[in-house]
Amino acid sequence: MSNQTTVTEFLLLGFSDVQELQILHFVVFLVIYLAALVGNLLIFMAIAFDHYLHTPMYFFLMNLSILDLGSISVTIPKSLANYMLNTRSISYAGCVAQVFLFIFFTEADFAFLTVMAYDRYVAICKPLHYETVMNRRACVQMAASAWISGILYSVLHTGNTFALTFCGANMVDQFFCEISQLLKLACSDSYPIEVGVITFNVCLTLSFFVLIIVSYVQVFTTVLRIPSEQVWHKAFSTCLPHLLVVSLFVCTGAFAYLKPTSSSISGLDLFVAVLYSVVPPMMNPIIYSMRNKEIKGALKKLTGWSLSTKN
Repeated sequence: MSNQTTVTEFLLLGFSDVQELQILHFVVFLVIYLAALVGNLLIFMAIAFDHYLHTPMYFFLMNLSILDLGSISVTIPKSLANYMLNTRSISYAGCVAQVFLFIFFTEADFAFLTVMAYDRYVAICKPLHYETVMNRRACVQMAASAWISGILYSVLHTGNTFALTFCGANMVDQFFCEISQLLKLACSDSYPIEVGVITFNVCLTLSFFVLIIVSYVQVFTTVLRIPSEQVWHKAFSTCLPHLLVVSLFVCTGAFAYLKPTSSSISGLDLFVAVLYSVVPPMMNPIIYSMRNKEIKGALKKLTGWSLSTKN
């Protein structure tokens, strides 16, 4: 059976045609990537090496850090490498891998955000049942479900996209292989596949989002009944940033995939892609961990242990 796909590589969107802007974009992307890399690695190490943090909440945080590392490492390094090598190309297989891995990491990431919202609901609304509900077996099962759901969803999404025939134009109007941009390059009719995939995507994302909203509505309702400003501050400072990142991801992702397709890329499209693909992996360590006293204490102990072993 002959391979109908005549496109052997795709061309990704470059930083800019202006040299000064190219350098600026490169530096900004590099700083964002290094910040996300260092932040998530520190969180992972702090939780892994401190047995006091081996609790359900931090177990999910550690998984989230791994996924954030993966999702941002799928897109930015290739863009930076293309700039350094003065090229814009990505192979067909590389594009397939990028789509698969990006969808896998982001979908599993969103699933873990949902699990974390449920964890906070049980901890605040049903504290007496927390150890029973969030036992080791339940946590492992929820984590495994999040990882498996990401794999299955990614296989479905990637398979449907690359079942299409690509020929002729190969310019992807984005700094990574974004599905909405790839569908514009398909020679075969992508409308039925596009509608099916988007419908499934919307249903799944809305299901997660509704579960998160319901969990936090219950949390806020319970917290407001407690006459303690300290408890209010702790709960709201944890939950509101969580909701902010989730809402940012959902709204920008919805804009990218549900807006009418256009023949040319706009600055807004690029900005939205950065918001949903790059910003959350960078912000999650700050929102969920760096502002946390236990994590800060673990990082100080980890730093002290590292220095003592060197001496």
